[in-house]
Amino acid sequence: MKTQNNIWFNLDWTTVLLYLILVLLGWINIYAAVYSDEHQSILDMGQRYGKQLIWIIAGIMLAIMVLTVDSKFYAAFANHIYAFTVLLLVAVLLFGKEVNGARAWFEFGSVALQPAELGKFATNLAIAKCISQFDFKLQNLRSYLILGALIGVPAILIILQNDTGSALVFAVFVFVFYREGLNGMVLFWGFAAAALFILSLLLDQFKLLIFLLSISIAAYGVLRESIKEGFIGFTAITGLFGFVWLIDEIADFGCTPLQLLMVTTAISALLLIIYGIIQHIRQVWRILLFFIFAIGISMSVNYFYKNVMAPHQRDRIDQVLGIKIDKLGRGYNVNQSKIAIGSGGFMGKGFLKGTQTKYNFVPEQSTDFIFCTVGEEWGFAGSTVVLGLFLLMLIRLVTLAERQRSQFSRVYGYGVACILFFHIAINISMTIGLAPVIGIPLPFFSYGGSSLWAFTILLFIFLRLDASRTENLR
Repeated sequence: MKTQNNIWFNLDWTTVLLYLILVLLGWINIYAAVYSDEHQSILDMGQRYGKQLIWIIAGIMLAIMVLTVDSKFYAAFANHIYAFTVLLLVAVLLFGKEVNGARAWFEFGSVALQPAELGKFATNLAIAKCISQFDFKLQNLRSYLILGALIGVPAILIILQNDTGSALVFAVFVFVFYREGLNGMVLFWGFAAAALFILSLLLDQFKLLIFLLSISIAAYGVLRESIKEGFIGFTAITGLFGFVWLIDEIADFGCTPLQLLMVTTAISALLLIIYGIIQHIRQVWRILLFFIFAIGISMSVNYFYKNVMAPHQRDRIDQVLGIKIDKLGRGYNVNQSKIAIGSGGFMGKGFLKGTQTKYNFVPEQSTDFIFCTVGEEWGFAGSTVVLGLFLLMLIRLVTLAERQRSQFSRVYGYGVACILFFHIAINISMTIGLAPVIGIPLPFFSYGGSSLWAFTILLFIFLRLDASRTENLR
């Protein structure tokens, strides 16, 4: 009994309060999003806000159950929970119900369950268990392969369900690995690949290669701590390109600008290697590696974009990057969402007075686009309060994670913070047109039992671990 009493005494009630406030605000905004004069009662169980109340009550009961389980259970059975979730992800591919083109749901009467949501906390547990092993070192290829498999298996199964948005969430675990000792260069290459993907869509290959060449030379100058050498290198390669172009004009080889640039690049790389060998400059190899990596990414983007990505995914990216403007087609949801948020002004139109909301101009307004209801009815001030509450929760979670004595608890805590951050950042960015629409919910706000329960379990497992932080858990 003494241990159980300590759980409630040591529980971080600040985080619990933030959770309850966010859930309550989410319920109120779901009510506003689907409100109609025919169904004015917020307790109408035939409407989404009535059903959400049931999910909330059930979620609170789940939270209590999670808190009453011995904290050692989560470490001991982390792999079992992960394996069971993987089986659910396989089963939903075979027996699940298809909704909006994604076979990602089990349906039990009027209740639907999405295993992908459960996969987030299950994978987080498995990763925490793996990293906290005594013989695990996050510094070699074997450890990268193990962690990659833990993330990759559920992510691939979710992609096969045609739910790419949920699969992308698993990428945030790389930040957890960074906290636990992952080489920062891995993050650099990841961000570089993302930037090159975007640039490859915005620039033609000729301009992109010029840009990459310039960046590589500039990097050489920075690593050598010599602006003069960087400038000389850039001038020399520009002159070399002009020389190759002149030879082509005289000999009339008929080369395209891209071919000329590639010839110049090859000659430049060869000269740079020779210079590096003579001067014993190690940075040259790093620059060449980056340049080769960049060329490989940029050359493969076009194929991936046209042959691997689905048409609706390409259209969403085109809308965000401004490559294609289609306010009445693929870009309709985002355009209407931006209108709704912008029309709210500083203080908003008032509760239940949002015209975009009331007349259903924004599709999926109670789920993926719930934040535009906040923006329209509560304005900039209300949106700032909601974002502030989310920020307080994230800061609190990181603070709690850092005070853990157990590596398992710390890793799991950072996983919770990263998953929530990804959902919050991407969902709100979707509603204001800064990110493609990938269909992920806003934590504790969006309508749906699966997401609310999954986020509740994800959060309260960590609160349970934190309440027992003085125990000897590895």
